[in-house]
Amino acid sequence: MIASRRLMFAVLAGFMTLGSAWADPCKDLAPTRGQAGKDVIWIPTPEQLVDKMLTAAKVTAQDRVFDLGAGDGIIAITAARKFGAQSVGIEYNPKMADYARCRVKEAGMDAKVRIITGDIFQEDFSSANVVTLYLLPDLNLRLRPILLKMKPGTRVVAHAFTMGDWEADEVMAHDYARGYLWIVPGQVAGDWMFTGMEGGPMRVSLSQNFQNIGGTVTRASVSQSLVGAKLRGEEISFQFSTPDKNVHSFSGRVSQGKISGTINSSGLMTPVEAKRL
Repeated sequence: MIASRRLMFAVLAGFMTLGSAWADPCKDLAPTRGQAGKDVIWIPTPEQLVDKMLTAAKVTAQDRVFDLGAGDGIIAITAARKFGAQSVGIEYNPKMADYARCRVKEAGMDAKVRIITGDIFQEDFSSANVVTLYLLPDLNLRLRPILLKMKPGTRVVAHAFTMGDWEADEVMAHDYARGYLWIVPGQVAGDWMFTGMEGGPMRVSLSQNFQNIGGTVTRASVSQSLVGAKLRGEEISFQFSTPDKNVHSFSGRVSQGKISGTINSSGLMTPVEAKRL
């Protein structure tokens, strides 16, 4: 009887040990909150903020997400599992990268998430249309020139820290944590000649500071300031008046060195196109 009880307890202990391993197979690789990395310490991003950041970036199954400084892999995993995206995490610390890979496997996301052990300033993430990061301000500023050269419309979301004087397009929060969204703007500064409208071509001179734009429109030797000029990725819009005091609205896209769209003049929609001068 005693031997049977001993055997039963041994079997139960074995199941408990096995159950514990099943409960958290990555436990032995788990990082410590605040542990030092190459240029940062590890602080996890709250899951609720991760959801808000990826929602603000409008991540879909058609997107390719790169998480710079992947840490525990939660952002890359969430982008794949909840939003259907293909994700790549870049993590400098080999042990942390192993932990993230373990979490990817645990989540069953091996087919959609890849964790690279590498340096974010050396790895190529130019194929991304969404970039996520949780880095210190000086690293954000080092990355900023790289991000601004990416395809217009690329979404960038960061936990906690900004991009200096590149203002965020949107701010989100969870408890005391904040997230920021930027949309890489097209490059529109300079002089453009718009053709296609009745009355002949018009010259538009645009100034630009990141996504903030302004300028003037010149037609028949008369110049006026643009009103309500906006730039969001490749999308551009503005209003202008003509000498007859009518207000016209333009909306269009910047692509491959051209601006194309339509001008709304009292409900009449006219397709137009512009080339740089």
